[in-house]
Order: sequence, then C-alpha cells, then structure tokens
Amino acid sequence: MLIKSAKFVISNSDIKGCPAPKLPEVAFIGRSNVGKSSLINMLVNHKGLAKTSAKPGKTQLINHFVVNDSWYLVDLPGYGYAQTSKTLRAGFSQIITNYISKRTSLLNLFVLIDCRLEPQSIDLQFLRWLGQNGVPFSLVFTKCDKLGKNKLAENIDSYKKTLLEEWSELPPSFLTSAASAMGRDELLQYIDSICKQK
Repeated sequence: MLIKSAKFVISNSDIKGCPAPKLPEVAFIGRSNVGKSSLINMLVNHKGLAKTSAKPGKTQLINHFVVNDSWYLVDLPGYGYAQTSKTLRAGFSQIITNYISKRTSLLNLFVLIDCRLEPQSIDLQFLRWLGQNGVPFSLVFTKCDKLGKNKLAENIDSYKKTLLEEWSELPPSFLTSAASAMGRDELLQYIDSICKQK
C-alpha cells in the first residue's frame, strides 16, 4: 500500500463523537511508553501526525486519522499508566472498552508489545479480554531494532509460548521498529488486505 495522505480528523472521549462508520477502521493500542505514536508516524510516513512524548500516557483520547481518504487509523489511549490517578485510569479503561466493543467499523485492533520485556500481566489480561469478547486483533512487537537477532527471536518465541498456554491459536504478529521502519510494508499490506475484505 502506498501512503498518499494521512490527516488528523478528530479527537474525543466518547464513541458517539467518532466519525460516521463509513470507512474501514483499524486501531492501535498498547501500554504507555510502548512506542505507539512513533510507530503510527512511521507507518504513515508523517513524523508529526501522532503526538509523541517522553512522558507516558500522552494519548488520552480516541484520535482518528484518515489515510488515503479510504480508511481510518485510530490511536487509542494506552492502558496501565504509571503516572495517572486511579480515577483517570478507570476513565481511560471505559473509553477503550466502549470503543472496542461498540465501534462497528473496527476491523482489527493492533496491540503493541515491547519486544524487550518478558510477558507483562496487564498485556496478557488485555489480550484475554479481547479473546473473551471476540475482538479481532494482531500483535505488533515494537522496538525490535533494540535487540540482536538471536535475542529478538528468543523473546518473541518466549512470548508466543506464554500465549499458547491459554490460546489454541496465535493471532497474526509483526516485528517492527519505528526507527528503522522494520515491518512497515508487512503491516500496510495486512491493513490493505483486511480493508479490501470489508
């Protein structure tokens, strides 16, 4: 897929404020500091589209971007913020669950995982919730340029083995790096294929 345009559309905290569900839609989510904004900017080749920050929890709203005037890319609030109050975390959780469970045009949720870390309980809980609610999702391992080839393969294999303790089948997965654009073509090709199935 060739990215010809990527434009910000709207930010909001309520699914009712989302654009009319006339275009296919994919969304990105992950724990704070997983590199979500950087990955989105790399994907659409637009450095300033999604706002990046050294402070975790920058994305606090549902952010819609329209790509090639043909599909929506959605930047969702992260989960597991370390520096926000419990009340705010509960609010983010409600925003996330409402969007994921009620957005009819959502085709796939890309869940971002830091490849350098062992499986985190909050990620595993979130994936379990997606499975229980029948939400189509894929795994996107981020920051893959930070590890050597052997260590990367070891970490990914370990993660998949952990998932197979609960799952009979693994979701699609992608190895990415916002710095080197690793995985960009594969992700865009996958998005293109599911959008065409709409």
